[in-house]
Formats: sequence, C-alpha cells, structure tokens
Amino acid sequence: MNLPNKLTMLRMVMIPFFVIFMAVPFAAGRYIALAIFIAASLTDTADGYIARKYHLITDFGKFMDPLADKLLVCSAMICLVHTNEIPYWVVIIIIAREFIISGFRLVAADNGIVIAASWWGKSKTVCQMAMIIVVLLNFNFPFWHVLETVLIYAALILTVASLIDYIVKNKQVLGTDR
Repeated sequence: MNLPNKLTMLRMVMIPFFVIFMAVPFAAGRYIALAIFIAASLTDTADGYIARKYHLITDFGKFMDPLADKLLVCSAMICLVHTNEIPYWVVIIIIAREFIISGFRLVAADNGIVIAASWWGKSKTVCQMAMIIVVLLNFNFPFWHVLETVLIYAALILTVASLIDYIVKNKQVLGTDR
C-alpha cells in the first residue's frame, strides 16, 4: 500500500475518534475533535498531492479517497446537527447528494466508465470542510455567526451545483443498459 492510500486509511481511522470526542461532555473534547478534524482534512490534501506528484494514483485510492472524505464530512455534520449548529435539512440535502453521486459512480463503474472528481466536487469538499472547522471553533462574535451562516449556505449551493454538474456531464451513464 502506497503513502497516499495509507493517508486515506488514516483519515478513516480518525473518524471514530472525532465522533467520540464530539460526544464527550467536557469542553476540551470539542477542541480535540476539532484538531482531529483538521488533521484528517489535511491528510486529504496531502494524499491527493502526493498521489499526483509521484504518479501513485491507484484504483483503491480513486475509490477510497472520496469515500473517506464523505465519511469524515458526513460524520462531522451529523454531530453538528446533534448540537443544533447546522440545520438538519441542509445536512439531509448534502448527504442525499453524496448517496446520489455514489450510486451514479457505481452504475458508471459497472459500465466501464470512470467518473473523475470535478472542480465543483473538489470545491464542495473544501467548502464543507472549512464550514465544519468554522462551526467547530464556535467563536461567540456576531461576525463569526455571519461567517458560519455564509459557509453553510455556500456549502449547500456548491453541493447542489456539483450534483447538477456530475449529472449533466455524465448523463450518458443514465442511458446505458446491460
């Protein structure tokens, strides 16, 4: 297993620890969860950079890297719904998009088509991660609450835009029959 794939697996291993520290009743738990989330997010940047730079892109990485991102982001958002910091309906839309695209990719793969990540999808992931970090920091300043709200809606808009982009660019997948 190469280094980018190890970083992807590390990100997946970090997710339960993030959730556990979000659930503990002491304040420091949230900041430990924040540190874990930031570290996990940085592994996403690092594994992609290393894989592209050193030509270490693998089928495992193509499948597991986006899955690890989805698990990390969805776990964090579910925790933040539980603490009433992100509206549940926003998280439902975001998670629904992830299921739709995952199903779309499975159908494409079954037909020998690889759907690469687009600029919209990458921007969506970065925005979602930034939103989660800002919400987790939870500074009690009026400007901070405006920033949280802007990032929540930006993540939602990018989520929907990336869904539309994937479907429009790959609509031939929907017409393939076996």
